[in-house]
Amino acid sequence: MSEKSDKGIAFLTGASGFVGSAVARLLLDEGFAVRALVRRSSNPANLGGLGLDVVEGDIRDADLVRQSMRDVRCVFHVAADYRLWAPDPNEIIRTNVDGTRAVMEAALANGVERIVYTSSVATLRPSDDGTPVDEQSPLAEAEAIGAYKKSKVLAERLVERYVAKSKLPAVIVNPSTPIGPRDVRPTPTGRIVIEAACGRMPAYVDTGLNLVHVDDVAAGHLAALLQGRIGERYILGGDDMTLGQMLAEISRLAGRRAPTTRLPRQLVYPIAYGAEAAARITGREPFATVDGIRMAKYKMYFSSAKAKRELSYRSRPAQEALADAYDWFRAAGYLK
Repeated sequence: MSEKSDKGIAFLTGASGFVGSAVARLLLDEGFAVRALVRRSSNPANLGGLGLDVVEGDIRDADLVRQSMRDVRCVFHVAADYRLWAPDPNEIIRTNVDGTRAVMEAALANGVERIVYTSSVATLRPSDDGTPVDEQSPLAEAEAIGAYKKSKVLAERLVERYVAKSKLPAVIVNPSTPIGPRDVRPTPTGRIVIEAACGRMPAYVDTGLNLVHVDDVAAGHLAALLQGRIGERYILGGDDMTLGQMLAEISRLAGRRAPTTRLPRQLVYPIAYGAEAAARITGREPFATVDGIRMAKYKMYFSSAKAKRELSYRSRPAQEALADAYDWFRAAGYLK
């Protein structure tokens, strides 16, 4: 690690996760030493061979976070509980809000030079007509659907207050829907790729996503560190796609016939309610959730124009990102 520490130590939360591991790899390639705070229960698959300085613990442990952040130059707070359903929804809020508070207060106490906080486009209000929105469309807490969206809105507002009142040197990035390799958990979107590739999604609802390669999101994090303006938000997105287009592309990659049946959202609610009821028994996250169906009312389309303009941010085509995700899931044995 000493040979790759000429740019100082970067403190990183969520390094074992999908976006966090991509950020970790990029920071190491760019010459940073990386001190990673990782939960003891995290899947270590994405950490092998990286040469990280790993600290085990919970981001809500304020004392541990503060001690672990000594001598670091910059902070990337990427960790988040990214679930659309949980047996206890308040657990999502506690992790994402209390964890963010602990990290930001530790950064202030240790006088770090710069913080990049990973928020989400979940904090933005999608348009009613599907027009891509930008950073000027904040979502009110009362409008947030589900615990995850609410937690990210609360956490982002928390960071903004620290910037305004305590001069926290933080830049906020808002990734859209990352896809690509190393989605070991997998994420909700990764699960769509798996199910579609295996032919288990014969129908779909009329909704849309903004898909972005996870490595482009990581590059956006580094650009935010080097070029971002304190207190500003930057959408790190890619291409807008309807769910039907996404499933058709995955089906093409898998050599399957694309689904053509489009279901009204009202018909999917009973399926989601049943899936959540089963999840309470099995403890396994349901594939369909009530909050997910409610959110499907909107096409989640976003503009990355500000990041392109101020951070020189670029993203590859969504088809390439989907292909990388498909290839990784196939090689890793997920497509059974």
